[in-house]
Amino acid sequence: MFEIVFLGTSASAPSVHRGLPAQLVMYREYRFLVDCGEGTQRQILKSGMGFRRLDKILITHGHLDHILGLGGLLATQMRWDTVEKMEIWGGKRALDRIYDLLYGVVIRGARSPVPLEFYDVTPGVLMEDKHFTLSAFRVSHRGGDSYGYIFEEKPHRRFLVEKAEALGVPAGPERRRLVQGESITLADGRVVHPDDVLGPPERGTRLVIVGDTGRIDDLIESVRDADALVIEATYLQKDEEIARAFDHITAAQAASLAVESGAQALILTHISRRYRERDILAEAQGVFPGPVFVARDFDHYNIRRDRPPELIRAEE
Repeated sequence: MFEIVFLGTSASAPSVHRGLPAQLVMYREYRFLVDCGEGTQRQILKSGMGFRRLDKILITHGHLDHILGLGGLLATQMRWDTVEKMEIWGGKRALDRIYDLLYGVVIRGARSPVPLEFYDVTPGVLMEDKHFTLSAFRVSHRGGDSYGYIFEEKPHRRFLVEKAEALGVPAGPERRRLVQGESITLADGRVVHPDDVLGPPERGTRLVIVGDTGRIDDLIESVRDADALVIEATYLQKDEEIARAFDHITAAQAASLAVESGAQALILTHISRRYRERDILAEAQGVFPGPVFVARDFDHYNIRRDRPPELIRAEE
């Protein structure tokens, strides 16, 4: 299961109820901040998530509404000493801009008390452990050098309790060893192998975050079979020409991508102040038959395999 907390959901500029783009993704011991719009550090405090273990920042692209919060966040991290290092991942253009912001303004000739590590993102796997992979894919947006991110659990095999009981495998360490891939010997001398009690491989949960984009046709394969697809819905279809001019998409286009890619659920963000939330929702629901959500600041979703996202709405 992945968790995602929306810290900012507005497009381009903040509104009374929406901050600038930022999402916190949590999985086991990992915490990833995806984008860091102005004011993100305050949103983190207000959300109750805190700063500890928040040492990995993934940038979708280098536009100012997605990176200006890095200065304040780094200043807070330096003052409170909440992490041992800070990793910033993004395309080269975005990293160049971030480097200038941090070293030209925030640190400016001083030595950062928190080591900063910059990682130039390219398509493919960025990191993995035995439980999950984090991958990146290219996204077409104004200025280029934009990326989306895939958080995906590795395939696993379900433990079949009824088979274990039929074979006389006692509950406890023996079953745990079988799940871990070890064979065991029972008290009567019989050997039980993992294949005797484990089902076929099942793919894990897949969370995909696109960020800003001007096209959907080049994203279908990258976002395919997402259990939750997070993507912008900056415009409504009636303003499609404006969307195209600014290299954004409409709620209907986001929903079309969800349909074509086989997504299980759609979560819309990057919301313009010019529209009512219910109109954005209605347009997407008219295209995509699955669960659709328009994210609000501080919404907290649990993302699981093959089931609708569980929404914990912090504020009404």
